Amino acid sequence: MPEAASGHEPDSRTRVEKEGIVAGDALKATDATWDEDVMKASELVMVDFWAVWCGPCQMVAPIVDELATEYAGKVKVRKLNTDENPEIAGRYQVMSIPTILFFKNGQAVERLVGARPKRQFKEIIDTLLAQHSGAA
Repeated sequence: MPEAASGHEPDSRTRVEKEGIVAGDALKATDATWDEDVMKASELVMVDFWAVWCGPCQMVAPIVDELATEYAGKVKVRKLNTDENPEIAGRYQVMSIPTILFFKNGQAVERLVGARPKRQFKEIIDTLLAQHSGAA
């Protein structure tokens, strides 16, 4: 019984990954989807610039996924693999990873470099959301 379910999981997971889901509610961003996913978004967008080989990126990844779930409907959360998408990383001068950029109305409004505690991400998100709702 559980074996049948786990036997089917890899196929489902592969399909889900092809559709862009990384984990939780954080979706994969790419050079090709950047304008639609980030630049044209009406809500606050948080983008995690990361790479598979980056240890601190692996530490931040579960926090980013938790934030995507907690702020669903308020903040669009994306992950961009810098090795696979060098054009966007270069455009925003991402020299160290993890780098987290926050965008409002197509403009980068905040940048965090390096692993940070979840509390710090939440403080920035809450501040930016308050500013965004005040401007709307």
